[in-house]
Amino acid sequence: MFHIPNTLTVLRILLVPVFAIAFVMPGEVARLTAFAVFCIAGLSDALDGFAARKLNAGSDFGRMLDPIADKILVGVALMMLVAEGSVHEFKEFNLTPGLPSLLKLVPALIILSREILVSGLREFLAGVSVSVPVSSIAKLKTTIQMIAIGAMILGPIADRWVPGSLAFAYTLLWVAAALTVYTGYSYFRAGLAYTRKSRERAA
Repeated sequence: MFHIPNTLTVLRILLVPVFAIAFVMPGEVARLTAFAVFCIAGLSDALDGFAARKLNAGSDFGRMLDPIADKILVGVALMMLVAEGSVHEFKEFNLTPGLPSLLKLVPALIILSREILVSGLREFLAGVSVSVPVSSIAKLKTTIQMIAIGAMILGPIADRWVPGSLAFAYTLLWVAAALTVYTGYSYFRAGLAYTRKSRERAA
């Protein structure tokens, strides 16, 4: 339970409230702190899997906790970004009031909805011994998703130094949402295939 991979996973969960507190505090230093904490938490996601493979320290506890830690981190970060509603950040782009929040809300809802649905499908498929391996596209989705959220967190500061940073961050978030739908469909398709075979066997 206390192997290095599991310790990294627990650390990721413990960093979530630290990130949330830093995010809501005013000032650039607080925003940079929130960005740094999110990056450390995201990096721990890659490191715990690497450590589990290299040290042969995989465990049922880690396999259970790792996806939970990921969803907590991503879910909290997305909710904080949506709740921020900082319309003033996009005044220089002459967008209508409320549109920046909408541009964050829609992909955030897509990502969160997919995570909830996939969690249920995974539990169902595991119960009937149907395995759906993690594809390279799913790994790419996770990478882009983390980069997009990090870019959204840093965006208000980065845009003053590199114009267009916020627009790039929003674009990445939508790309992550699109990949989220695509990869989620593989789980849905596996569930449909199993139910179809079950009906055929019953007939």
